[in-house]
Amino acid sequence: MQRYFVEEDLLSEGQSVTLEGEIFHHVSRVMRMQSGQEIYLVGGNQVAYVAEINRIDDKMLQARLLRRVEENKELPVTTTLFVCLPKGDKFDLIAQKTTELGVDYIVPVASRYAITKWTSQKAGKKISRLQKICQQAAEQSHRTVIPQVLDLMTVDQVAKSLQAYDGLLIAFEETAKAGQHGQLKESLKAVQAGQHLAFFFGPEGGIHPDEVACLIQAGSHVKLCSLGPRILRAETAPLYALTALSYELEL
Repeated sequence: MQRYFVEEDLLSEGQSVTLEGEIFHHVSRVMRMQSGQEIYLVGGNQVAYVAEINRIDDKMLQARLLRRVEENKELPVTTTLFVCLPKGDKFDLIAQKTTELGVDYIVPVASRYAITKWTSQKAGKKISRLQKICQQAAEQSHRTVIPQVLDLMTVDQVAKSLQAYDGLLIAFEETAKAGQHGQLKESLKAVQAGQHLAFFFGPEGGIHPDEVACLIQAGSHVKLCSLGPRILRAETAPLYALTALSYELEL
């Protein structure tokens, strides 16, 4: 059954919801659905309902909420990914797949070794594109939350924000090379439901030692970690970390 996110809160059975714009186009033109067919709707209050289409006009349709769907599709912790700008369209893949894996916030980061640079104008367009990718992936993976792609930050800005998190794990290549593979497992085992955990991932060229030092100075809750004995690509590392978190907390 098709799933769509709407801005208004979904409150009770029998409520009528008007769908326009992209949702209307997808339902009526792409899926060619008719009155009487059912869809999933997720409201701004993160509540899901099965709804029946009961009216289709030229530019809008109406659906009536039939029954609430009790779901538990989200990780038991809040997760933020700080991702240094990767090359090409790799960020699209990261946004899509980490949404499927349960991320809550994605923060693009400008770093010293990153080849990719975003101007203010380019950043706005890129973030809008990534946000749309997250919404589509959230619909596909039957989530009740659309991850938020936040504004571009510098490493210094990230460091100043870290008191808001219960922990930050920095995926650091030199830690892997040194054979120190236990920190990720140890940190994930200590995570408790309701906490806010963040990860920091460098670009293809890695993280500059000065940037690592800047982040580490934020407090003892910031740890360096290895993502195993192999060196992962920039677009693979976030997927590995979230998969490990999901395994530890959900399986």
